[in-house]
Amino acid sequence: MAQAQPLDANGKPYNRGLLLATVIIGTFATVLTQTLLATAYPTLMKAFDISTATVQWLTTGFLLVNGIMIPISAWLLNRFSTKYLYISAMTIFFIGTWICWQAPNFTLLLTGRLVEAVGVGLSMPLMQTIALSIFPPERRGAAMGAVGLAIGLAPAIGPTLSGWVIDTYSWRVLFSMILPIAGIVIVASFFTMRKVLDTKKSSLDILSAILSTIGFGSLLYGFSEVGTEGWGSMIVILGIVIGIIFIGLFAWRQLVSEHPFLELHVFKTPAFTIATILSGVVNMAMVGAEMVLPMYIQTVRGETAFNSGLTLLPGAIMMGVMSPITGRLFDRFGARHLAITGMTLLTIGTIPFIFLTKSTPMINVIILYAIRMFGIAMVMMPVTTSGMNALPLNLISHGTAVNNTLRQVASSVGTAILISVLTNVTTNNMPAKHVLHNTPLQYKDHAMNAVVSGYKSAFIVAALFCIIGLFVTFFVHDKKAPSITGGDK
Repeated sequence: MAQAQPLDANGKPYNRGLLLATVIIGTFATVLTQTLLATAYPTLMKAFDISTATVQWLTTGFLLVNGIMIPISAWLLNRFSTKYLYISAMTIFFIGTWICWQAPNFTLLLTGRLVEAVGVGLSMPLMQTIALSIFPPERRGAAMGAVGLAIGLAPAIGPTLSGWVIDTYSWRVLFSMILPIAGIVIVASFFTMRKVLDTKKSSLDILSAILSTIGFGSLLYGFSEVGTEGWGSMIVILGIVIGIIFIGLFAWRQLVSEHPFLELHVFKTPAFTIATILSGVVNMAMVGAEMVLPMYIQTVRGETAFNSGLTLLPGAIMMGVMSPITGRLFDRFGARHLAITGMTLLTIGTIPFIFLTKSTPMINVIILYAIRMFGIAMVMMPVTTSGMNALPLNLISHGTAVNNTLRQVASSVGTAILISVLTNVTTNNMPAKHVLHNTPLQYKDHAMNAVVSGYKSAFIVAALFCIIGLFVTFFVHDKKAPSITGGDK
């Protein structure tokens, strides 16, 4: 059946390769925007005369809306045709990007980012669900590996590309260069996309949507503010507490509802639960360190944002190259050995960062980061695919939404913990102010040592995340998933 002509939900044949290619290109464009502004902040602050706290909302607001939309995507996937849902998501993303490109002030720029986030929050889980649904279980690894090429490569290229664009052109080019890609994907989708999942008419549970929005929105906001406000801030505490309470109410409603908004019974499948936990831990180790390392390169080593991006580029390329390979290896050997090997490499690549100094050779940083990304490529998509393979086809959209939501939360938590550790350790080790007046050079030296201590401590925490992840990999078991019969979707 794996080689038979694939049929969509209406029983009509379609080109699976073209459909997947369209989704991958669209994913690359949407994921690229998530990290594209990282090196543009100083330019935007100057252009709109705004503070650091204000400009951060271009990322914080994006992640908040993105996190809120992901749980809603499960209901939308089961209610509307995947073809027109994907076209709608990419169109919303296109409109948001156009608003950003033309924005005459910061308010409209932020509005455009939030509109973009709605499109990305829909298209990301939609992309994974489509990739998993159109292939039989024994070929999903290769498909998800190809998707992983876009997911892994785009955010890593973002800062380097952004630095080059900012140095050479206007910040508006960051958005105008995305528009043609998104436009091509929208047009191509009318011809290549198909309705690949069965849909059913069901009314939107408004209360669940409200509980989900408040819960995940508050939780993500609370963690996002830790870096600037600290753990003792009332904003942070209230955000996290309100988030936990409303997520608890949301979960309770899903479990007792006859037609849940998001099917949480997917956690009854042990393979899916372990895969989701592992994905979350890997994200905590990956995203937090990806934010801390460029900061070290720029603040301690004095490199430009562009050079910082170039330093991390080999690792990004490594992940891009390895994702399709590990996908095919997963189809042949399963996830367990890949996950154990990958987490071992991630741990080995992280521990040496604990010993960073002011003069650590940059080639060491490049190699270690590449090892980390190699390891992540061996874990992320194979484990996710393994967990999804354990679910029946009708629960894949719910499993994708749950997995993506928890990864988003894990990313925020991991980043918050690492940034807070970095900040606190640095502050606690800073020399007294009188040293600055008496011996300025000594103060500068001690201050730099304090900053380096902060980065070392942050990487100790990142290493602990890796060790926890390595422990979890031993609970991953390879089970041969049954092939899909009947249409080879």
